[in-house]
Amino acid sequence: MLQQLKSGGCSVQELYTLCLNRVQMIKSLNAYITLTNKISQVQLEESAQRYMKGIPRPMEGIPIAVKDNFCTKNTKTTCASKMLENFIPTYNATVVQRLLDSGAILMGKTNMDEFGMGSGTTESIFGPTRNIWGSHLIQEVNSNSEEAFSTPPDDFYISGGSSGGSAVAVASGSCTVALGSDTGGSVRNPASYCGVVGFKPSYGSLSRYGLIPLVNSMDVPGILARTVGDCRSTFDIIKGWDPKDSTTLQRPLNKSKLKKTSSKLSKLCVGIPKEFYCPELSSEVSEAWRDVADLLENCGFRVVQVSLPHTSYSIACYSVLNPCEVASNMARYDGLRYGYRATGKNLNSTESLYAATRSQALNQIVRGRILAGNYFLLKENYDKYFVQALKLRRLIYEDYVKLWSTGVDLLLTPVTLSDAPLFSEFNQKDSRAQSADQDYCTQPANMAGIPALSLPVRLSKRNLPLSIQLMAPHFDDETLLDVAELLEKELNFPQPTVKEA
Repeated sequence: MLQQLKSGGCSVQELYTLCLNRVQMIKSLNAYITLTNKISQVQLEESAQRYMKGIPRPMEGIPIAVKDNFCTKNTKTTCASKMLENFIPTYNATVVQRLLDSGAILMGKTNMDEFGMGSGTTESIFGPTRNIWGSHLIQEVNSNSEEAFSTPPDDFYISGGSSGGSAVAVASGSCTVALGSDTGGSVRNPASYCGVVGFKPSYGSLSRYGLIPLVNSMDVPGILARTVGDCRSTFDIIKGWDPKDSTTLQRPLNKSKLKKTSSKLSKLCVGIPKEFYCPELSSEVSEAWRDVADLLENCGFRVVQVSLPHTSYSIACYSVLNPCEVASNMARYDGLRYGYRATGKNLNSTESLYAATRSQALNQIVRGRILAGNYFLLKENYDKYFVQALKLRRLIYEDYVKLWSTGVDLLLTPVTLSDAPLFSEFNQKDSRAQSADQDYCTQPANMAGIPALSLPVRLSKRNLPLSIQLMAPHFDDETLLDVAELLEKELNFPQPTVKEA
């Protein structure tokens, strides 16, 4: 899209108008929490003037959306929670500021699971976000499918979570690029279900300043876009050291290992981890995974089966570390300094105020994780749970380090275990069980801090997107993006056509 603007294929006003119309058309999908029309109009005028003067910035005129857990100056940032329903930050998150400084136009803040705790964008105080695939808003793509668009009345396909609002915003064409956050797969999961590209960069390559934290040691700002090229352009703008965030590193990313030769591409080695073949994996995802592996082999890559022996323990480890850090981070929401504050006659102590504020302003999932985290961190449980989980995380990390040292350059795995489930199906399991299913293939990358990308491959029998995941060594983001771009051209995934009103 950026190339079209630069080449004159469309004007910045035409692109903005198209996206603004799409925002209105998809209201029923509930992708946005807050629209920023007044702000975007000012940004549009500046972008149009810069194009007229011939001095456009790198992202000039590109409409973006931002997940509602990134701070945006003078614009509500709610985390989809009653606790922050009226919170208005006084500054922009670093990654948001860098996009705005490069000329991007902010369309709005997108829906999410409350404080990022969920796998479907179904746990928001503003209601669930519906997947555009399988909805009445897009034209049928695969007319040969007998099951296509057979959505039952009063039901819908979930968008995935917790960045589902950003995924639907991109898939619907209401923006070109969206920011999400990825703690255990929260960018890649909805990207897979919504048929867009979801990129989680290496931990330390992007600033987390202004991202309201969930799990500090795993949170990474992520990028959702329709193409790998748009992901790369956005990444180039927002990456790099930030003096306000001590977890960002002052070092360049590694150069891409992918080089063209006279006949075929350089013979990079792609690993297929056998531990990702789990019983719950659908036959359609398994077939797509196998076909992409064959495609890479035909393109000149060396494809081998590999082992990551501690992968099966990763979910259990995540289930301890996640609530421990959540309990620490959520301690700031006490009803005293900012956010929701309970009122009533019986609030005659600080303890009663804390209890009332949290019970009224946080949902059951958030409260449950706080309780679990505090339990794991009790003096008598600290070594038994938290310390053991840290040791296990180190073993998971070392699995990847050992694997890269054997000459494997990339890993190819599933993203999700199936195509998008219906909301009625998704709700049959509780949040803990859904996390075990939805994050099985994605959260090991967060444990290891490595880059990972979800790429749409084909449509399922139900006419819903199926995706695969690529993972690379820490700071080999450029190699990951290059290979993803190569696959994107070969796969030619069909984009949904939104019905015009």
